[in-house]
Amino acid sequence: MFTRFFYVALLACSFTALGAFPASRTSPGLSPAAAPIAPKFSPAEVKGSIVGIIVDAADGNPVAYATISVFEGELLVNGTITDDTGKFEVEGLKNGTYRLSISFIGYESISKDGVEVKNGTTDIGTLKLGSSAEMLEEVVVTGQRALIEEKVDRLVYNAEQDQLSRGGDAADVLRKVPLLQVDLDGNVSLRGNSNIRVLINNKPSTIIAGSVADAMKMIPADEIKTVEVITSPSAKYDAEGAGGIINIITKKNNLEGYFLNVDTGLGVRGSNLGLNGSYRTGKFGMTLGGFGRAFYNDAETSLEQTFVDSRSSQLGTAADNGIFGRFNLGLDYDISKTQFLSGGVRYGVRDFARDQLQTTNVFNDQDLIATFLRDIDSDRSSNNYDFNLDYLQILAPGRELSLSTLYSTTADVSNFTSANLDGEATVLNQLRNLNDNANNELTFQADYLHPVGDKQIIEVGGKAIMREVNSEFSYLSASAAGNFALDPSRPAGQLDYGQDILAAYAAYTLQLPADVTIKAGLRYEQTSLEATQNGEAIDLPDYANLVPSLNFSKKVGAATVKLGYNRRIQRAGLRQLNPNVNLENSQSIEVGNPLLLPELTDNVELGYSAMVGKTYLNLSVFGRNSNNAINQVRVPVDSLDGVLLTTYENIGRERAMGLNAFVNIYLTKDWTINGGIDLDYANLQGQVTGIDGISVTVKNSGLNYGGRLMSQFNLKNGWRAQAFTFMRGRRVQLQGVQGGFGMYALGLNKEFNEGKGSIGLSAENFATRGWTLRSELETATFSQVRNDLLLNRNVKLTVSYKFGQLDANKARSKTRGVQNDDVMSGGDDNGGGGAPPASAPQTRRQVRKAEAAKPTVKPGGKE
Repeated sequence: MFTRFFYVALLACSFTALGAFPASRTSPGLSPAAAPIAPKFSPAEVKGSIVGIIVDAADGNPVAYATISVFEGELLVNGTITDDTGKFEVEGLKNGTYRLSISFIGYESISKDGVEVKNGTTDIGTLKLGSSAEMLEEVVVTGQRALIEEKVDRLVYNAEQDQLSRGGDAADVLRKVPLLQVDLDGNVSLRGNSNIRVLINNKPSTIIAGSVADAMKMIPADEIKTVEVITSPSAKYDAEGAGGIINIITKKNNLEGYFLNVDTGLGVRGSNLGLNGSYRTGKFGMTLGGFGRAFYNDAETSLEQTFVDSRSSQLGTAADNGIFGRFNLGLDYDISKTQFLSGGVRYGVRDFARDQLQTTNVFNDQDLIATFLRDIDSDRSSNNYDFNLDYLQILAPGRELSLSTLYSTTADVSNFTSANLDGEATVLNQLRNLNDNANNELTFQADYLHPVGDKQIIEVGGKAIMREVNSEFSYLSASAAGNFALDPSRPAGQLDYGQDILAAYAAYTLQLPADVTIKAGLRYEQTSLEATQNGEAIDLPDYANLVPSLNFSKKVGAATVKLGYNRRIQRAGLRQLNPNVNLENSQSIEVGNPLLLPELTDNVELGYSAMVGKTYLNLSVFGRNSNNAINQVRVPVDSLDGVLLTTYENIGRERAMGLNAFVNIYLTKDWTINGGIDLDYANLQGQVTGIDGISVTVKNSGLNYGGRLMSQFNLKNGWRAQAFTFMRGRRVQLQGVQGGFGMYALGLNKEFNEGKGSIGLSAENFATRGWTLRSELETATFSQVRNDLLLNRNVKLTVSYKFGQLDANKARSKTRGVQNDDVMSGGDDNGGGGAPPASAPQTRRQVRKAEAAKPTVKPGGKE
């Protein structure tokens, strides 16, 4: 591990050296950007400078941090960025004629030819940047962003425009995002693949490594600004995550002044309270936030399991309640015009409790041989901390060095106590399982971006990740009224699992004539494993992977065609590795597998998008092939009648081909309808090893499907109405199918006091008692039918109010902080949809600034 620290430090020093070239004497911190570059000239030749002001064509406000590039012929000779007032000055220019290129993401790049410098300062006056969307057919800038946007590198769902999700959690938001599917428990999949990586504000967290579903419950819907979906990541991103990336961006204020937002919600199934504040002055900014949510629900289950010579039947009821909290503190400081430092602390807490009553009958043929009545109290709680520190230096226009470190730790407790009861509900005996888990992760990262002229970009970087997973478990038993003691029939155990990853990458972007963009990359990852179970070493091989990626984009008239290929790795998480035998349900027990190997997946996709009148259309087809696929498998327990064991194995092969389609239709300037469908045909085949050690070949295939439909209507005087429905069809699994379900909701929202406050009322699934999720497994030796009824009828009232004094003319257009791509984030990879390509490759700095700077666009009128 210390060797890897050394390599990371060496890598960071090397990149720092790259940024240590002599800077322009008249532009501190900036040096000529990239080769090809004009030869340096002697001090006697330095004669003049170019000055000017860049403003927004729509409102006349200054455009801060726009990139100014100065060319002599085809050679880039110097450059700078605009300050907060939109002013710039490029000094140290010899006499001659130059061409200026001005660019900023969200705007059309402009050029000014024939700028002459003669022994002094040349003032080119004020130049206006217009929205890049003005080139689209009948597009206007409005005060409200579209609900779904396509960008060069990602699909973006603007959750701020989603009124129905207020008072809920992240899962409520993700159900509305194209390409994503979310089940009733909150488990997320992308194009039918649940092996994904989820980031929060471009960074990973160990709370997600434990359970994506639980992590989603800790993120309030009211805090989410956007959800970004990346399906074809470039080599810059970590190879982990076979299905792709989901990056959740939370709200952040980038304006000068102070700000406080209060969100409250009260509903039949949950209540919430959230506070978010920020303060920004000069070079210093601070954010502080807190959120708490309580939820409560009831559920009913039935489970039928049939074996060769026995069967079991189980009925259960459950009452769930829980509290989730999330708190954050962020600080950022502008060291200089070209150097930025940021850091943050985030804390998450979860306390979930379930009280279950289960009645189980076991039959031998048709004869009842046993009846069990169990009362089970489950407790799952966790505490998570994330600490990050990021440094960014802009070495020249478009040329960047970023260094980042992240430490994330999660302590997780998963316990239950069960009591066996007699027919009179008298306790006969008790069983308790204690399972303490820990996940610690330390990451160092360095990235360097170097433009070559205005048509090429080179990116290189390195990363080191040190992960440690620990699980300690034990079983205790007691009589009806006795004290609990260790159960000798179920020995205690411990797993210590270490995983170190050392990575390096190179990526190249090329802008060709005829609106063609190509991005190619190669990433190398070396993974070292070390693990012990109950003090004895586990033989796990180290492995190395080369991960290629290639993305192609071509604009054809008003349409865009995209083609992408990438290879991904899926490593097992804590739940898949944990050797604790979970007996919470005595008829369906679960245990992890510490011997799991990584899954390798190749993805290819072809996308098409176009704006046709007032309709935006996006179509994509994809193919996926996974080897060594990690899947959940179930086998009978020979020594226990009517019991199934669920575990995880590298089954072999998993293939899928599919289609995604969605549309945005702007019926009027106030009425929008959008919807989409997701289809994929899955084929799974692998070897399943039973308790007896015998391996059998298992195959399954079938069609997965789902869809969503939403309508928004802006009424007069600040009123807005929304309707939403979605359906998630059955999901094909290795040994059966998981049933589908649907949801629907109506909502009404009213803004008041010039938009500072809002109040909303919504109703979900109001015409039904609940939804039943039916799952079926079928093999040669057993079958299982499970029905889960969730009582999710809900009515909720939400109130939000903003306090503070902000100066919109002093917007901080950039976002400090470098994304830690351990588990991938939205960036500049040309994946996830079909937005028109930019006129030139975009830098990561430009992408980061887009969230604050890019105007919102909508078809239907003039600017």
